[in-house]
Parts: sequence; structure tokens; C-alpha cells
Amino acid sequence: MMRRGTHRIGGALLLIALLPLTGFARPFFFVLSEDDLSEPNQPSPADDVSEFDDFPEADSQPDYVFDPGSWSPIFEPDTNFGNPNPSDEGEIIYYSGVKKMVEASEGESRLMEEAAAEIQAAAEMGNPQGQSAMGFLYSMGIARERNEGKAFLHHYFASQGGNMQSKLALAYTYYRREMHDMAVMLYSELAEVAMNSFLISKDSPVIEPVRIHIGAEENKEALRKSRGEEDEDFQILEYQAQKGNAAAMYKIGIFYYFGLRGVRRDHAKALRWFSKAVERGEPRSMELLGEIYARGSGVERNYTKALEWLTLASRHQLISAYNGIGYLYAKGYGVEKRNYTKAKEYFDKAAENEEPGGFYNLGVMYLKGLGVKRDLKKATNYFGHAANAGQPKAYYQLAKMFHTGVGLKKNLPVATAFYKLVAERGPWSSLSRWALQSYLKGDIGKSFLLYSRMAELGYEVAQSNAAWILDKYGERSICLGEFGFCTDAERHQRAHGLWWRASEQGNEHAALLIGDAYYYGRGTERDYERAAEAYMHAKSQSNAQAMFNLGYMHEHGQGLPLDLHLAKRYYDQALEVDPAAKLPVSLALASLWIRRNYANTFIIDVIDSLPEVYPMVDEWVENVILEEGNATILTLFLCLVTVLYLRERQRRHAAVQQQQQPPEEAPLVR
Repeated sequence: MMRRGTHRIGGALLLIALLPLTGFARPFFFVLSEDDLSEPNQPSPADDVSEFDDFPEADSQPDYVFDPGSWSPIFEPDTNFGNPNPSDEGEIIYYSGVKKMVEASEGESRLMEEAAAEIQAAAEMGNPQGQSAMGFLYSMGIARERNEGKAFLHHYFASQGGNMQSKLALAYTYYRREMHDMAVMLYSELAEVAMNSFLISKDSPVIEPVRIHIGAEENKEALRKSRGEEDEDFQILEYQAQKGNAAAMYKIGIFYYFGLRGVRRDHAKALRWFSKAVERGEPRSMELLGEIYARGSGVERNYTKALEWLTLASRHQLISAYNGIGYLYAKGYGVEKRNYTKAKEYFDKAAENEEPGGFYNLGVMYLKGLGVKRDLKKATNYFGHAANAGQPKAYYQLAKMFHTGVGLKKNLPVATAFYKLVAERGPWSSLSRWALQSYLKGDIGKSFLLYSRMAELGYEVAQSNAAWILDKYGERSICLGEFGFCTDAERHQRAHGLWWRASEQGNEHAALLIGDAYYYGRGTERDYERAAEAYMHAKSQSNAQAMFNLGYMHEHGQGLPLDLHLAKRYYDQALEVDPAAKLPVSLALASLWIRRNYANTFIIDVIDSLPEVYPMVDEWVENVILEEGNATILTLFLCLVTVLYLRERQRRHAAVQQQQQPPEEAPLVR
């Protein structure tokens, strides 16, 4: 089992959050000191500016070029998609099988069997994509027995054939087992592919990971903001833009350019809205137009125009434009010749104003010694600032430094973690967009299938989402097992496995649910000690419910030593972390008071029997109390009991006071 924690690496030169996703997965911090810098006498590399290739000469490519076997032809058909190759029978059978698998995900068990048979046929023909899909089926236990060994073998052979998703699945398998020497090799390769896709993919490089739940409840606000062009806020913004609002034009352009909030990336629409905004004096659009012309996104590449737009934007004090101008000078694009001195001047201006791209490019200059004296310490510092701002290219540079020992002492666990961050932003992350879109359309089975595929690849948010869907919608027959629909035991076991993987990656809600599974015996054998371990894991992430549960277990001696003092401490901590826990904590403290003062009495027996009585009480509440009129009678009864309790308490208090009073002195008899 992997243990999440804080890797202490010294002082405050570098502070980087390795899990910057919103939700329950908490940040994983690395702090770097002088001691972690490697020896300065490293050989200087050649005058190589490839690290600056933000706007490479290569033409834009769709995601499926970087991700062989991608499911994009099924979810986002492209008329230019050249596969399946008519001469490649395995490829034809593979895509036919995947299409049937997606259609069967809503509970068509017979169709799923047909899909699995076709995918297996493709795999047996040596098709890497078919082997990868078979690995997925064995891993999840869909239409095949759940067999991690067979899943691993299929992914291994698929990865040898060039399937990137299988490489990601293998990398995650090694990562979980802390086999960092194996994991780092695969993650580094995948991170490099992801970096290339950032630069020349015509599809969206920004895949916003959306957690579709908060605890046990649906994350309605996040889902509302992910509906793309169907979102009411987006439609209002679009209406304002159509009426001539320049700021709205700019925002609409941003949505289309980066593919934000569920909007499908569209460079042509972005260009149109930015151009309209500039006509109405919106300066921020000038900078984006400069980038569009430099990249050749939706328009013919023109570095001269790019420099003109970026220069105009810089005159309006748009700081990131300085970084763009510096880049053009570093590459010699749109200017007379390459000029590192001028490039550094612009990068410095950008960095002085906390622009992540400026930090990153200064890091490259000092790492490579381009126009400056090579200084690995400064390079590391600049990359650290850029990484703190969420710059994925900076994560990649730091990963390479930890991996190779250039500038930083070799550290494979840290390098693996950084590479994983970058690799998970590769073109295969489109699965997240399709899963979310399916969920929003009500195609729960399809969404579950896609999140399950991502879960196998190591995405924590997907693991959490898939498990939550199983718990919430599992009875709707979306869970398909080896023979048709999952039994309740199979469904609980699959959800348990998904929550467990998410908890390993720092998801506190997942750790809490794992504890509940062991405590109540859901999908696994009841085990109070393992339940306590899971609750401790969630407690370490400041989860109030876990603290309360640990207090209860100490109070009753379940999986933990019977210790009323520790129980009270955990109850108090739960209240400190979450003031909303006042009522349950108050009741628990009352239970502790009774346990101390009325030990070995029938009252304690009654309290201890409540968990067993609860299911019957719950049924009684639903069938009796909620009947019309019965609630009023119960309320009056509870009021009567409360009055009797208060009167008894007052009587005891008066008796105690009377006992504490000194006896009156007898009058003297003369």
C-alpha cells in the first residue's frame, strides 16, 4: 500500500504542489534546499533552443496521432480520420468491438459479450489496441474474469506495440508498487509525448478535471459550469458579446481558444471573437492574437504579425506579452536575428510581474547557458516558481533534473511524481471530457465506463468519480461483471477497489469510505483494525467524520484500545475541524459521560445495543412516525421526556447542594 506523506527536502527554495486538482485530494508538497542541488561542474549542453519550442514548425495534429487506438473516432468523429485502415483487419475489428462496448455500457450484457469477443479477436491477431482494451476488461472484470495478471500481460504486449494508454496503465502499476525505476522510464516517455501534444495538438490541451461529487452528494455547481455552450451563463455571455460587449467577446474567445468549462476548442471561433474584441478596443485580445499568429492556430502562421500584436499588447501593460516577445527574440522569429540579450530583458520583465512563462524561459536560459552564464541553481529556482504557478513544462523540466541528476540530486520517486503530473495531461486525458459530457447527458453507464478506463490509468479524480457512480447508480444495472450484471457483492467490491486507489493518492473522502467498508463489511470482510487504519489516514487529512469515528471506536474498543480519554479527544477535534458536527459530538460526549458515571448498568447495555436496533428504528420511523399525525404525538412525547429529565436533574442537583452544606450548630443551652 502506498502511503501519502510529505517528502522533506529542506528549506524554502522550492515549494510545489504535486496534486493541484480541486476536491478532496490534498496537495503533496516538496520543499527543496541547497543540499539537494547536484554538483555545479556539469558539462554544458550544446547551444540548443529546442526547449523554447512553444510555437514549433510542425503542423497541428489531432489527438489520435499521439494516442494510437484513441476512442476519439467514436466520441468525436473526424472526417480526416484515416483509421481503421481497410487493409488492417485487426484495427477494423478493434474499433467495431470498442463501439459495441460503449453502446453496451448502459446495461446491454449480451452486446458487451459480443464486444469482448471482437476485442479479443483483435488482440489475438496481434493488434496492440485490442490487447490494451482486453487488459482493461480483465482489470475491471467486464465480460471476463477479473484477473490482474492477465490484465498486466495484455497491457505489456500492447505497450510493446506502441499503445500509449497501456504504457500509462503499466506506469501506474509500477508507481503503486513503488517500483520507481520502472515507473520513471514509462512516465518520462509519456510526459514527452504529452509535452509534444501541448505544442502541436489541434485538440484541447486543457482538460479540466471535474469531480462530479462532493462527499456523498453530487457537485451540482461544478457540473453546471461544465455544460459548455448549453450553460446558461455561457449563453448570456454570448448574447452580450453579440450585442457588442468587448469584454464578453474576449471571454468567449478565451473559452473557445483553450476549451474551457466544457466548451469544445475551436481556434477559428476564438480568432473571430478576439478580432471583434480588438476592434472595440479590448487590449487583452491583442496578446492572444499574437499567440494565434505565432502558433498558426486557425490562421496562416505569421511571426511578423505576431510580434506586432504582442508589442501592442505590451504597451497596454499586459505582462505575459513580454514573455511572447522574448520568445520571438530567443528563436529569431519575426525579428532580424536571434538576440538572447533582448530575449532575457523581456523574460525579466515578465518574471518581475510573476508571469509563469517568464520564469520558465529564464529557467531554460540558465539551464542551457543561452546568453547567460550557466547557473543550475538559478534555473532550478525559476522552474520552481513556474511550477508553483501551474506551468506543466516546468514540472517536466524539474522531473528531468531529478531523473538525470543534472542540477538536482537524482531522486527517482520525486521525478516519477513530476512526470506523472505531466503525463496525465496528455491527449488520452480526453477521456475525462467524454466521461463528463456523457454524465451531463444522462448516459451514466457510458460515463462510468470512461471513468473506469481512466481509473485504470491512474487518474485519481476518475477513480473517485467511478466509485461514486457505482455507489449512487449501481442498482441501475450499469455494472457489468463476468457473467451479465454485477451482483451486489461484485458491485461493492469494485467500488471498494476504486475508492482504495483514490485513497492511496490522497483522497480523504475515499479513505473515509474505505474505513466504512471495513467497519460495516461492505464489499469486503468486516475488519475493525483496517477500518481504524483507513480512518487514521482520513484523519491525517483533517477529516472531521474520521475523527468522530475514531473516537467512537476508542469509546467501544473496536479495532482500537478502549480509552475514553482518547475518545473524548477525537470527539473534541472533530468539533474543532467542523463546527457543524456540534449535535453528534454533543450526543457522543453525553454517551461518554453516562459511560463514566453509570458503568456496568443496564443504561450502558441500552446504548451499546443502539447500532443493532438502528435498522429497525429506521424502518419504524419511515413507516410509523412519518404517517400523518404521528409526528405530532412523538414531538409531544419527546417534550414530556425532556421535562422529566430536567426535573430529575434539578432534583439531583438540589440533593448534592444539601449534602455539601455544613450542619447547623445547635443552640447553646444555658
